[in-house]
Amino acid sequence: MKIRPLADRVLVRRIEEESKTAGGIIIPDTAKEKPTRGEVVSVGEGARDDSGKLIAPAVKAGDIVLFTKWGGTEIKVDGEDLLIMKESDILAIVEETKSKKKAA
Repeated sequence: MKIRPLADRVLVRRIEEESKTAGGIIIPDTAKEKPTRGEVVSVGEGARDDSGKLIAPAVKAGDIVLFTKWGGTEIKVDGEDLLIMKESDILAIVEETKSKKKAA
């Protein structure tokens, strides 16, 4: 099944966080919170302003985003849990940077 969000809605796949802390402590599933980071699967055509002009979305499919803790509606598509949310529930786009090793 293929889902195409309408207007300013975005379809997001949650990205599971690391289950071990930096110190090596393993966090049990019962103590984990739902991830607030995900990958954009698909995006609607955008919202309309008061004059009816289309406002293009700021995110695109493939972007890694941070979203509000309680944002979105959970849906199940072909056995996969996804979120559909308004673009305004997205807080930021994560831009990975390559860490540079300094020469000693």
